Amino acid sequence: MSWTILRGINIHYAYLGRQNPRTFVFINSLGTDFRIWDAVVEKLKDHGNILRFDKPGHGLSGLPDTPFQIKDYAALTLELMDNLNIGKAVIVGLSIGGVIGQYLGVYHPERIEKLILSNTAPKIGTTETWNTRIEKVRSEGITSIADTVMKVWFSAQFHQERQAELLGYHNMLVNSPLEGYLMACAAIRDIDLSSEISKIQLPCLCIGGSVDGSTPPPLVESMAQAIPDAQFVLIDDVGHIPCVEAPDYVVHEILDFVVYADTKSLYQKGMITRRAVLGNAHVDRAEANKTEFDRVFQEYITNNAWGAIWSRPGLSKRERSMLTIAVLATLGQEEELAMHLRATLNTGTTLEDIKETFLHIGVYAGVPVSNTAFRVAKKVFENKE
Repeated sequence: MSWTILRGINIHYAYLGRQNPRTFVFINSLGTDFRIWDAVVEKLKDHGNILRFDKPGHGLSGLPDTPFQIKDYAALTLELMDNLNIGKAVIVGLSIGGVIGQYLGVYHPERIEKLILSNTAPKIGTTETWNTRIEKVRSEGITSIADTVMKVWFSAQFHQERQAELLGYHNMLVNSPLEGYLMACAAIRDIDLSSEISKIQLPCLCIGGSVDGSTPPPLVESMAQAIPDAQFVLIDDVGHIPCVEAPDYVVHEILDFVVYADTKSLYQKGMITRRAVLGNAHVDRAEANKTEFDRVFQEYITNNAWGAIWSRPGLSKRERSMLTIAVLATLGQEEELAMHLRATLNTGTTLEDIKETFLHIGVYAGVPVSNTAFRVAKKVFENKE
């Protein structure tokens, strides 16, 4: 942990400097601290220097003497970059962090290599909704809205399957400094960049979560449409904070957009997707076992299956996963079926999805096929293989 004083405010930050020519600067959301990026940083650290910080009034950073507006948060971000001799960076902003990112993209494009805007919009909510929240929080505390916020932060699946983490992020929210939280609410309320984001002339990626109740997908997509040449990607079955709920997908999109966008081959793209679906351990074993005899075949799979097909945006990885296990089960390819069943942990495919898939092929491919598929799945998920 590191601290510095900027504008008279004690700022808490973490800088992972690896003498890389590229630096990522992460700006987090309302009611969180920079730990929400932990899983993303762990997977991204070999691809650039990484700066995270707690906004004034959040986490362990202090409060300013006078309330901050979005322009002030943006100015402080640049001052922190200056303090660390970061001339230009990939800005990754989530929610209010994305609003700050938009402001930087409009008014300080010279400091940005590429811009990534996650679960955000040029105008979030209305004056009335923010005033209502501010009044409630000021009179009853952050705890009074915490359960409602958790429902938009995270998907129903996250609530059901990751309860310990859910409680942890609930605690992060309710322990946010009250005045810092209220200050950020007012800053979001008072900004509308709708008429200005068309001025952003930077490579820009906009990320949405399909079940985000705070900045729903149409809102994020409309932002992408307003920014010249911006890309829009939607991550299935995640809420407002995909860097917590689906860090592998976030990292995949960041790498695809930042690192490999201009130079990656089909093989490189396929390898990113292959690792995202099958996991690094599996791919590392396969690569270690590769010989000159099967090298061309392994490259063919990576190029054509993972690069040309699995990396296409038309279907989500969850949907491709369900199709794949249906086909493999129908063809009786038990070893490959088991591999792709294990991979469902990375694709967002649930046990309920798998069950419904096997019931479906029982009708169209035959009961024996479905029976075998259930047997293989039970072995996989009972760790009997």
